Amino acid sequence: MQSIHFPSYPPSFSIAHVALYTSLAPGSAASLRQRIITASTLPQDEAGNAEREAVNFAFINPHLITSRLHLQTAISQAIIAETGGSLRTKTVHSEILWVLNPTNNISEAIRRYGVSDISTALLVVRVCGPDLSASQAQEQLDKIVQGTLVPFALLDSLTDWDTIKKYHKLNNEPAILAAKGDIECERRVVDNIVTSTVAMKSVAS
Repeated sequence: MQSIHFPSYPPSFSIAHVALYTSLAPGSAASLRQRIITASTLPQDEAGNAEREAVNFAFINPHLITSRLHLQTAISQAIIAETGGSLRTKTVHSEILWVLNPTNNISEAIRRYGVSDISTALLVVRVCGPDLSASQAQEQLDKIVQGTLVPFALLDSLTDWDTIKKYHKLNNEPAILAAKGDIECERRVVDNIVTSTVAMKSVAS
């Protein structure tokens, strides 16, 4: 698990712990998705709050993340919305999914960028303050995610560039057409475009 620090933000939202999981156990993604949905409908009592805290993470489809900067920008924009009182979704974690999606459709964002019944890998983020250490966040995740924790550097091997271009409608983008035949150049261009889209989404919407 890695920690990304945001020292310019309020202390309670100044850290994001990030973990990448692959090889999810069969059926575990569907169970986790259902658990998240159920937790959101539980009463505001001790048991309900405890269950919401247990799944208080952003569960992200890693195949749609182009780089560390892409993810970091989405987290940053979600924190800005949270601290500025301008969330479009219910929590800072669901806001990350909304920010990542190129459209303003919240249901679409959750469907595309969140955990699905057939997910085989997950990128998990916990936005918090210094009171929650990376090891404590990892302990929580170990109880709910049935998969193999792998180095964040392996994200590059999971990225689905074709789907990303489809969702962002980039196949006819001049800069990408100009880079055709140079895979590395094309991927840099895609990364720049989608990261810029995330950074500007709150302004554009």
